[in-house]
Amino acid sequence: MLSPDDWAIVALSLKVGLVAVLLTLPVAFALAWVLARTRFPGRLLLDALVHLPLVLPPVVMGWLLLLGFGANGPFGRFFAELGVTFLFRWTGAALAAAVMALPLMVRAIRLSLEAVDPRLEAAARTLGAGPWRAFATVTLPLSLPGVLAATVLGLARSLGEFGATITFVSNIPGETRTLPLAIYSALQMPGGDAQVVRLAAISVALSLGALVASEALARRMGGTRVA
Repeated sequence: MLSPDDWAIVALSLKVGLVAVLLTLPVAFALAWVLARTRFPGRLLLDALVHLPLVLPPVVMGWLLLLGFGANGPFGRFFAELGVTFLFRWTGAALAAAVMALPLMVRAIRLSLEAVDPRLEAAARTLGAGPWRAFATVTLPLSLPGVLAATVLGLARSLGEFGATITFVSNIPGETRTLPLAIYSALQMPGGDAQVVRLAAISVALSLGALVASEALARRMGGTRVA
């Protein structure tokens, strides 16, 4: 049985994860499109930078976010003028989750875009469709399973983010304490085993559901390619 505090942690985690995915999705799609459909000097470097969060220690990513989006960071000052602050706020937790989820989302979307036959887009243009209409009527529908899979994977990764979040925005109850941070905090407290079990069970259920949904979408995408 979940306590009110447990429900608050789950609600905050879902809010952070959903905001992170919604912010990341257009950026991930744009990067995936560039990497899948264009050739230019520096493309390999861009690909490496996109996937950097996968290989860097999350603590290092959190430190880099602190440098860039902290109170004295260049991006932090810019957003502060717009009334948006990240340091020690749930918005910072969402930013950290978005950065860590970005490589997985870009990869899934890129694979789906590469699976779309460019000749179909060319055929649409020969029938009078402009570039945007060909994209909306051919490319996007065919790549949609991959986009949905990327969204689910991004949400799962966001819900599990720990290292970058605790480094960037600390572990503040009700503000930045998402599921992984709450589990970590409960492990440090005497008698916190019961809460650890409850929150870990929720984390496993959410992650497992996301992975099953992502795999189902990937299989559907594979079946579409075969057809």
